[in-house]
Amino acid sequence: MSHTPHELSEDFPGQAEAIHALKSRDTHFAHLVDSYHEVNRAVHRAETDVEPASDARITDLRKQRMRLKDEIASALSEA
Repeated sequence: MSHTPHELSEDFPGQAEAIHALKSRDTHFAHLVDSYHEVNRAVHRAETDVEPASDARITDLRKQRMRLKDEIASALSEA
C-alpha cells in the first residue's frame, strides 16, 4: 500500500508544460486532469485513513485513477 500521492508531475516528468498547455485549450483534457486529481486525493485519504474506506472501495478508486492516467497519457502522446 502506497501512502504517497501520485501527482501527474511525478507520473509524467518533463511534461508539466505540455499538460498545462493541453489543459488550457482542451476542455475534455482539463476535465480528465481535474477528475484524476479528485480521485487521486480520494485514494490518498482512504490509504492514510483520513477517510477510511473498504478494500473494495480503495481498489475501485485505484482502478479509476489508472484509467484516467491512461487517458491522460494517450492525450499527451497524441498532442
